[in-house]
Amino acid sequence: MNRPGIFFLLAILIAGCQPTQETKKVSPKTFCNPLNLSYRFCADEPSRREAADPTMVRFKDMYLLFASKSGGYWYSTDLANWTFIQTEQIPVEEYAPTVVAIKDTLYFLASSSEKNTLYKSADPLSGKWSIARETMEIPLWDPALFLDDDGRLYLYWGCSDRNPLYGVELDYAANFSFIGQPVTLKYPNPGQFGWEVPGDYNTLLQQAPWIEGAWVNKHDGKYYLQYAGPGTEYKSYSDGVYVSDHPLGPFEPQAHNPFAYKPEGFAAGAGHGSTFMDKYGNYWHIGTMTISQKHMFERRLGIFPTFFDEQGTLYSSTKYGDYPLIVPDHKISGVQEIFPGWMLLSYGKKVDASSSIDSLPPSNISDENIRTYWAAASGDKGEYAILDLEHPSDVYALQVNFAEHATELFGRTDRLYHRYTIEYSTDGESWKMLSDKSENTNDNTHVYLQLPQKISCRYLKLTNVKVPDGHFALSGFRIFGKGQGEVPGMIRKFEAIRNATNKRSVILSWNEVENADGYLISYGIHQERLYQSYQVYSDTSLTINSLDAGAEYYFTLESFNENGITPYGQIIPVQ
Repeated sequence: MNRPGIFFLLAILIAGCQPTQETKKVSPKTFCNPLNLSYRFCADEPSRREAADPTMVRFKDMYLLFASKSGGYWYSTDLANWTFIQTEQIPVEEYAPTVVAIKDTLYFLASSSEKNTLYKSADPLSGKWSIARETMEIPLWDPALFLDDDGRLYLYWGCSDRNPLYGVELDYAANFSFIGQPVTLKYPNPGQFGWEVPGDYNTLLQQAPWIEGAWVNKHDGKYYLQYAGPGTEYKSYSDGVYVSDHPLGPFEPQAHNPFAYKPEGFAAGAGHGSTFMDKYGNYWHIGTMTISQKHMFERRLGIFPTFFDEQGTLYSSTKYGDYPLIVPDHKISGVQEIFPGWMLLSYGKKVDASSSIDSLPPSNISDENIRTYWAAASGDKGEYAILDLEHPSDVYALQVNFAEHATELFGRTDRLYHRYTIEYSTDGESWKMLSDKSENTNDNTHVYLQLPQKISCRYLKLTNVKVPDGHFALSGFRIFGKGQGEVPGMIRKFEAIRNATNKRSVILSWNEVENADGYLISYGIHQERLYQSYQVYSDTSLTINSLDAGAEYYFTLESFNENGITPYGQIIPVQ
């Protein structure tokens, strides 16, 4: 027997089994809401960050994102990593900007009560813009530009608790002049549509809603007029949709509404946004998420996968809408294709801290509420928070949500960044570095870190090196991955009762499930199209006040914890 020959053959076979650079499995790219952006400090008191009313467009194989009062705008090639462009050549201090691409030029228009100027740029990455029209024919608030596939251009606007949304055709070959008179498109109807009733939970029945933020998409010959309500400071802030065969109507409400709705979770709200298509043909909705504690306009941004079903129904999936999602590299058919199954490991877990202000305890870090936060006694180097996951878990990603406490910052400066370190441990004594940001110069305040490979640990420690101003503070130190225990038990009892005197309201109740962190209710107007969701932690009852008074609904729910999800398995109809 030729032993050298055998060894040579074995060497070839072993080499063939080794992973090469080409065959190594690459982890899919993920993101997590709120978006990881440089949210600018507002120019007025109190000191707080804001971005809202987003418009997103694809332009020359890039995504460009414009938002209210941000001092500029962002661009991305992958919807996960964003680069900020600062400019003073367009009114970036105004609210609710809109943009539209016409051939090789991008046009920009922002809100004004006095004078709206239309700007243009063929190279927006340069930050250079010129005037396309000095003054539009009338002052416009919350404008939206829509270019139809036949080359005709339309303008929509409106932001009021009294006045409707309007629309008109523009002649861009004649200096963007109005063609005809503006058309009234939609008045509020809170008497029928519960999602238009103001309040965090749509309970302020005597208060008029704000109807605003128009946006239009065309799909299969139909025009989808989207709008926001009932008010940007509410958790219920959502986008509804009306549909027409014509760009200026008449429009009728879609049976499924609101189409973008996220009333709970770490950060609530999905209203006043824009719906766009990515390079693979997938639709997304980017909307406004509310904090509204230091000021009603303290807001953030979130992106949600969006679809048109076979009946032409527009819906956005906000199910586990602030957990990690995969950025797809192909056309997807549903949100299940991009949910990696990484559950929240940090909810309700014990947090130890170097110090704290009495009214802002460390427990706020893990309560899944962006409206609460922990603040250390200072912003000094060495202030820290240690999160105990209670048992070893597989960690795939983290989200560090910085809060602003006792800051006196306004606008953008060169020193707007956090410097910090993240370490992990299995015993709370011996620590390994996970992320060293002690020399960081990026001003991102909802830092999402997807690990190159999972780690197993029990403790995670976040230590301050430098804050831009004020105290070291966190609204959430969120850890995602897979626990090593059992999924929650089965839900045995689930009831849904429609309010007999207010059909916009339904009361849901269910039995407490062993080992459940929370529950997610899915519902809709058809038992096979449960497009809306409502996520709660620990509660076993819920009142939803955002229904269409004239529609029948179907409900189901599932329990979840850090180890996974257990469905109820039944769908409950409610007349």
